[in-house]
Amino acid sequence: MCRHFIVIDDIWDVKTWDVIKYAFPMTICGSVIITTTHSTDVACSCHSSIGGHIYNIRPLNMTHSRQLFHRRLFNSGEECPPSLTKVSNQILKKCDGMPLAIISISGLLATRGRTENLWNQVKDSIGRALERNPSIEGMIKILSISYFDLPPHLKTCFLYLSIFPEHSVIEKKALIWRWIAEGFVQRDDRYSAYELGERYFNELVNRSLIQTHKLDKYDNVLTCRVHDAILDFIVSKSIEENFITFVSVPSLTSRTQRRVRRLSMQAEGKANSLMPTSLILSHIRSLNVFGDEVEIPSVIKFSHLRTVDFSGCHQLENHHLADVGRLFHLRYLNISRTKINELPEQIRHLRCLQMLDIRETEVYNLPACIVNLENLAHLAVGKHVLFPEGITKMQALESLKEVNACKQSCNFLQELGQLKNLKKLHISHMDVAQEHKEVFASSLGNLCTRNLCSLTTRNVDYNILGNTWCTSPPVNLQKLKIVDCVLPEVLDWILSFENLQKLCLEMELISHEHLYIFGALPALLTLSPQGRKNQFSCKDECLVVSSEAGFQCLRIFTYTVQGYRIDILFAPGCMPNLEKLEFIFFENQSFSSARSWYFGVKNLSRLVTFRCELRCSGVTKKWILDAVMASLERAVGKHPNVHLTLIFDASRCLIQATPYVRSTLLLNFCTFIICMYVYILLLRSSL
Repeated sequence: MCRHFIVIDDIWDVKTWDVIKYAFPMTICGSVIITTTHSTDVACSCHSSIGGHIYNIRPLNMTHSRQLFHRRLFNSGEECPPSLTKVSNQILKKCDGMPLAIISISGLLATRGRTENLWNQVKDSIGRALERNPSIEGMIKILSISYFDLPPHLKTCFLYLSIFPEHSVIEKKALIWRWIAEGFVQRDDRYSAYELGERYFNELVNRSLIQTHKLDKYDNVLTCRVHDAILDFIVSKSIEENFITFVSVPSLTSRTQRRVRRLSMQAEGKANSLMPTSLILSHIRSLNVFGDEVEIPSVIKFSHLRTVDFSGCHQLENHHLADVGRLFHLRYLNISRTKINELPEQIRHLRCLQMLDIRETEVYNLPACIVNLENLAHLAVGKHVLFPEGITKMQALESLKEVNACKQSCNFLQELGQLKNLKKLHISHMDVAQEHKEVFASSLGNLCTRNLCSLTTRNVDYNILGNTWCTSPPVNLQKLKIVDCVLPEVLDWILSFENLQKLCLEMELISHEHLYIFGALPALLTLSPQGRKNQFSCKDECLVVSSEAGFQCLRIFTYTVQGYRIDILFAPGCMPNLEKLEFIFFENQSFSSARSWYFGVKNLSRLVTFRCELRCSGVTKKWILDAVMASLERAVGKHPNVHLTLIFDASRCLIQATPYVRSTLLLNFCTFIICMYVYILLLRSSL
């Protein structure tokens, strides 16, 4: 009989627990179920359902507090200077073991430098609030210090985060575009508005005021979250300063000002989803609707809107946008993940619009008048959208995603090359007539000699790329991603990519010669080569990365092995600055052999993270996973960096006869079964 060890993290409310509790095997002896929550009511409900014990987390002791505090301020192995030891202990005593308080203060100190005088100023500013009441009042005091230390531009960007509902996952790019539309970020002589917004975002992360949620393989932040305690604090500040007005949130007991600047509509119940009649809507600059239960207000009542976000609102219909053309000041419009199937002709009047997102909608044809949006800088559409001709007028475009070439006219592809400021382009499906290919090749050549710095292609004829770059080398291209296009060879034209930093491509075979071509790229920071499916990744017995191959700047190397062996060896002195190594490979019984796993990781002297992802098409036996894990641990054990992080991801494998799950494996099979079980229960109840 199988036993289970299941952890459900961060249950929000009792209703959620009442739904998912029926999915658990309550009667199996020896099973363990752990739930975590911020709510005492949820804890009591879980206890009454499954028994066991309620464990209240205690504050951190001084040793653990010091470890958390130093982790943010000092490098690995670095000790706290003697001059700062006393004041740091005094600060930690006032934090009283509260992790969020420790993180917030350490994030503040990290921006102030390491001087005793500055640290004493921070210590004295905390006052005696925590000593009198080491709970919510003390936490507010800590957060107030971090908040008032922010410069004005960061303070405004930080307060804006309160516009999102609790537990929201916030997309970084969309957030930065919102800041720009609101006027919080202004371009300067050195940075574009988006680049400056990204610097603001990173500074808030460095101050531990924003939590990173999802990263890409290059460790770039994709999404973020705001801690519940921090969100409560900035919501109260937003209400106090009349920065944001909240509607349909009964848990907020706020005084509603008649003059409203930014509106956040969040439905926590159908009865509270109506707009208060006392609000003066003409003053509203930002309209944000969250949830399917909110009644969409008529945009005709808003005359000064700069940002409108209806993303994910399935109740949004075409008629709600009928008067959008009257929003002359509108800069940001997001209607992604809605049922909108047509953009109104009035959109041509939005001359100030800078960002338009219509991904995952039913819009398949853009109106001809959209080319009149001469200030539109960012356009995100679905892959089935047909563009009108005349895109040459849209000279402000900086990013365009996604262009399906099969659906576009020859004139559009020709005009595409005349966009002088286009920096990011995502294009797909170049299985078109030869005339179209030649026109696109010419356009791509023009873009590459101007400002294009990021190109993602999908199902594009590689001959187009090669023929283009042989005659028109890309001057500013920094990122190249070629997906669903198998290159027979890496041609010499890639050597002209002097500024290329990120390269991802798929090839039939990878050889030593290809490594020397990749290694010769002077600015390359990340490399992701992928061998063709069901073939060995290299034509040689073993692919050796030697010290002569180059790769002087490479930081991240992702190697996808589509065959059934790992066939790469890192020689001494190779990739001297590599920090992250990632293998993606398929399961095979030969993994039980230690010889199959000798690939010289110990020779990558600066390696910090080593990640292996195992995929399989059938059911994997547990002894194979154990053999793989043992081999990985042996390889990591020989590495000079004792703090090297090993991550083994077998979440895409079905495990045969597994009585327990090792803590080092990221196995999501149990979670999958639970979710399916809950889904069946909900389906039955609805029927």
